[in-house]
Amino acid sequence: MDDVHVTRWDETAGRGPRAVFAHGILTWGDDERYGFAAQRPLADRYRLLLMDRRGYGRSPDIARSDYETDADDLVRLLGDGGHLVGHAYGGVSALVAVARRPDLVRSLTLIQPGALRPAAGHPVVAAALERARKATTQLPEDYPPEEFLRASTEALGMAAPEPTPQRLRAAAASMTERPCWDAGIPLAPLAAAPWPKLLVSGDWADAPPLYKEYAGEPLIACAEFLAEAIGADHLVVPGYYPHTQQSAAVNAALRELWGRGDARWEDGGGAESP
Repeated sequence: MDDVHVTRWDETAGRGPRAVFAHGILTWGDDERYGFAAQRPLADRYRLLLMDRRGYGRSPDIARSDYETDADDLVRLLGDGGHLVGHAYGGVSALVAVARRPDLVRSLTLIQPGALRPAAGHPVVAAALERARKATTQLPEDYPPEEFLRASTEALGMAAPEPTPQRLRAAAASMTERPCWDAGIPLAPLAAAPWPKLLVSGDWADAPPLYKEYAGEPLIACAEFLAEAIGADHLVVPGYYPHTQQSAAVNAALRELWGRGDARWEDGGGAESP
């Protein structure tokens, strides 16, 4: 794909099943802090494709990042079939992609997806949605990316990452993209899909209190709702960035899930990936 940048890690000489990753805000595909750098060991048996969403990393600029556009890119990256992993905003993009083309999916993993709207019946999620809608409405058009980066980290008790040009570009894309938490996701087709599914959450026990209140508690409630709604396994690990803070546990869970998905695929559950 020439229009989006994809980091490719593959130690299988092109013979392993593909696994496509979609990242969240403030980051890019192979970022060590918030991205999927810690999943590189999985390249011993799989072809890893880490997409930089448009406006992020080394992908081209876009007027406004959008989970619908991300979903188009993810469907193309899946090719004739593969595993799909999405974190946060990328989790919503992944949900939209698999709802469109469930026939291309070997397995789906959602790491703390930002799909709040389907779980809006939960009071914690409803309060988070109200806060998010108000904050988006009040954000000035000329709001500096540096301030957005600090507001997304330091203001919630987190250490802010170094404001490198790449990080600030990610912040600029994050603060202007189409809100993922208000996406309408059709859950019935996902619940009916026969391939294995996994929700991954942190327990947020050691998170800064404000970060846990504003982000952690809604994400936990959302993950619990989605896991039940689509028939997914739900892995809870210590911390609040599961794939970076608990990479060994998450990678082991991915290997197990992908193994189940590959077995089903090879038994006639879908067309073979080239």
